[in-house]
Amino acid sequence: MVFGQKTVVKEEPEDEEEEMVDPLETLRQKCEETKHCVHTRERLELCETRVGSRSQTQEDCTEELFDFLHARDHCVSHKLFHSVK
Repeated sequence: MVFGQKTVVKEEPEDEEEEMVDPLETLRQKCEETKHCVHTRERLELCETRVGSRSQTQEDCTEELFDFLHARDHCVSHKLFHSVK
């Protein structure tokens, strides 16, 4: 009894693997370009410049940072789950 020969073809791994893209990071970048986020980022950057120019100050930019993060995350929250499978 003779069985047919099997030819095994070894697949070579692809040199370039497909890069996984995090949808959260993509949406964050898009949301940072919206009018409201641009405005809050400008306020944050102005605060950082002001605080950085002073040698002795108790001021920090926590409020401006939280305002920016809130605006960005609010934008993201409306769009994120529509793109998740």
